[in-house]
Amino acid sequence: MSVLLVIPARYASSRYPGKPLVPLTGATGVAQSLIERSWRAAMEVSGIDRVVVATDDDRISAASEAFGAEVVMTSEACGNGTERCAEAHAKLGGTYDIVVNLQGDAPLTPAWFIEGLVDGLRAAPEAEIATPVLRCDGATLNGFLEDRKAGRVGGTTAVFGAQNEGLYFSKEVIPYTNTTYPDDAETPVFHHVGVYAYRPDALAAYSDWSVGPLETLEGLEQLRFLENGRKVLCVEVDARGRQFWELNNPADVPRIEAMMAQMGLE
Repeated sequence: MSVLLVIPARYASSRYPGKPLVPLTGATGVAQSLIERSWRAAMEVSGIDRVVVATDDDRISAASEAFGAEVVMTSEACGNGTERCAEAHAKLGGTYDIVVNLQGDAPLTPAWFIEGLVDGLRAAPEAEIATPVLRCDGATLNGFLEDRKAGRVGGTTAVFGAQNEGLYFSKEVIPYTNTTYPDDAETPVFHHVGVYAYRPDALAAYSDWSVGPLETLEGLEQLRFLENGRKVLCVEVDARGRQFWELNNPADVPRIEAMMAQMGLE
């Protein structure tokens, strides 16, 4: 099965304008932009036939081409990364069996998260979309709760049923627990990792659906699939000691840089 990996990136982020071009300094003191680090993470994934950056911005396009990425220019009308992936896939001929969306704000995504996601979708023919979930340890959960108390939108959490079908995704911390967990303890909360794998029919249909009330309230694109009765497979992945965090706010830059330093990531 052929696999296309798309990194959607836009300049005009409401929470953090210009985010894809923000420099992140690694353990060796070398600074690379967020979009470059996301592209380099994508290039480490095995089993991918093609990697492209999809953007509507000339600055992101120029920066991406400068570090060697293939770029697909997409419309400014794309409302989110899934719509941008759908347009990019169509522009490339629409012939890939699986399309992966590695959002351009997740430079710490390990290759095995994406490899496990693609394997999970291949093994579940009834699923049309798959996305990884990572069980939170106490430190991650406490970070989420700290963000919410400070009024920041932090990571997204996921709840799913016995067959790993997604029930809901939220920027609030769900499910509720009143337990305080040590930093290294397992918790019942799952961090939704901002990566998706789509079958092409589901991806093509997505842009034709209206934005529903849940997607509007949460600002989470995957809820459009749930609101239209499509099955979203949640694939649990193992961090293997790696820390994971997405860049959502300016406050996340030092947090991610500290993680890269601790893990020795260049």
